[in-house]
Amino acid sequence: MTGFVVFAHGSRVESANQAVRDVASKMAAGGDRMVEAAFLELGMPDLSGATELLIARGAQRIVVVPYFLTLGTHMQRDLPRLAQEASRAHGDIEMQVTAPLDGHPALVQALLDRASEALDRA
Repeated sequence: MTGFVVFAHGSRVESANQAVRDVASKMAAGGDRMVEAAFLELGMPDLSGATELLIARGAQRIVVVPYFLTLGTHMQRDLPRLAQEASRAHGDIEMQVTAPLDGHPALVQALLDRASEALDRA
């Protein structure tokens, strides 16, 4: 069984962290998926903690879906290292990291929707 982690940066603003948890919950509600949110910093759980929660629920493989727009330092350096550390800490569980949101066709539509909303308020 595959578990999914929605991995975000984290914020001192708890409502921002809760928004990521809400996205993870909505992702889980959309089907028979196990999904946890995780944070690089300033939020809990971290990637290892989310991995542990998913393994406890029966996950044998983890797919990390970054809640990042672009391929920056955290995506190139930090996340691969954290995924490798979490895998080792949990019996070398298979972990895969997907691409960030940049380049996904739905992102352009989301931007167009926001622009349209702004025009409707004008």
